Amino acid sequence: MLAAVWTLGAGLAVLTTLTLVGWIAAPLSALGDGLPGVFRTACQLWLAAHHAGFAIPGGRVGLLPLGLMILPGLLLYRAGLWMARDADLRLRMPARLPKGTPRDVENARRRAQLVLIAQAGISLAAPYSLLAGMIALVARNEVTQPFLGEALVSHVVLAFVAGSLATARTIGPWKSMLRLLPERPRSIVAATAVAVLILLAAGALLVVGAIAVNFQQIHELSGVLAPGFVGGLLLLLVECLYLFNAVVWGMAYIAGPGFAIGTGTLVAPTGVKLGAVPSLPLLGALPSPGASPAWVMGVIAVPFAAGAVAGVVMARVAPTPTIEVAPLWGFVCGLSTGAMAGLLAALSGGPLGGARLSAVGPSPWEAALSVTLEVGVAAGISAGIANWWLISRRPAAPPEPVRKAGAVIAKAASRVRLADRNPRVLPGHWLDATEGDTQPIPVIKDDWADEHAAAAAETFDGMAADAARPERSRPTRRDEPRPPRKDIVDESDDRGGHVIYVDPYAWDRDE
Repeated sequence: MLAAVWTLGAGLAVLTTLTLVGWIAAPLSALGDGLPGVFRTACQLWLAAHHAGFAIPGGRVGLLPLGLMILPGLLLYRAGLWMARDADLRLRMPARLPKGTPRDVENARRRAQLVLIAQAGISLAAPYSLLAGMIALVARNEVTQPFLGEALVSHVVLAFVAGSLATARTIGPWKSMLRLLPERPRSIVAATAVAVLILLAAGALLVVGAIAVNFQQIHELSGVLAPGFVGGLLLLLVECLYLFNAVVWGMAYIAGPGFAIGTGTLVAPTGVKLGAVPSLPLLGALPSPGASPAWVMGVIAVPFAAGAVAGVVMARVAPTPTIEVAPLWGFVCGLSTGAMAGLLAALSGGPLGGARLSAVGPSPWEAALSVTLEVGVAAGISAGIANWWLISRRPAAPPEPVRKAGAVIAKAASRVRLADRNPRVLPGHWLDATEGDTQPIPVIKDDWADEHAAAAAETFDGMAADAARPERSRPTRRDEPRPPRKDIVDESDDRGGHVIYVDPYAWDRDE
């Protein structure tokens, strides 16, 4: 509860300050009537930062800046870190276990960590969503009516994701976060992340290139608005926040379906069809209407390249013993990448009122379908080839169930002592027997001389005799002759080789 209240208070303080600056610089009726209107506008911006839409006369507003989600996301992440550290989760649930820990213990620890992370995310999201409902009620006015359901769901999802990531980061480093997942889901998540990052990077390059080419037109649109110094800074901030939406639109353009700026319009590699465009300077980077050059169709190769890289990553993280199964998992990676592309397309677009601006941005299902097919086919082919290459280069090893079964059988067989009904008498000496042959070990007979006792008796007798002699006539220990050893048999080799001494007592020693 404290973390949720702290996040909400800090975020509203930042947005209220920005709104107050704009209210001072702009006409009084633009951002609310008086300080209560300024606070309601800040609350509406806070709801928009969580991607909660509004109802306006004649339509709804759903085209919200994705860049504004960075503010509550960072605040929630910091609140989750404070919450997890205050609860000493790193000491209660360390990420790493000692080497040699049994597999069942590691799996139990992983499940306990995932449960703890989910509990931490829910504990932050529940009070945060309740406070969001209060903010949605406060932000209502005669023009804008926030959707209470969207506000609750968006706040729950964002707080849960940020709190879970913060808790996982508290338990262990970034590298160990993916290890909380099993091997196969871990490979799919890693491959999907690589494919989505490649597509977004290509979309960002496309947007930056379009801005650089059409910078003069963007500058002219900014001059037409004449926002002034403070208004210009706020307009630049708004354009930077909407730049993340433009990156997703560039990803949809690269995938093929493109995006729309109103009903009946299309911006795609096959051609551009536009109507009246809103006076936002960032939209000045749109290409000119008409047929696109033939070389523009080359951008469609980017999703296939992203799928090829993702397939290799997935095969390296978790290769499959069966080569035929790897392409199937590659297509599953395409499905997850397409789902992420559709989600980003839905978040980046939306209506901007009624009439012809009711459809702005890429179509979610078209973007998801195109990315799924392009990335899935390329990832399936590359995953199959990479998996075959990895399997062919590593030594063959039995599967895990076979190794476990072999270990169980060997353990059971070690407890059972099988007796041979017809023992064979091996020829030759008993030391010549191999490990597969058995022969009774010779028993030490009682008539064998005890060399240790004989040596001790000789030592004590010699000491007594030396004591009886005069001191000068006592022989030194170096001059005493040693008795010959009778337990070593000298077997000389007639070929001039080495002499091998065999100790018949070595069978009962570890050496």
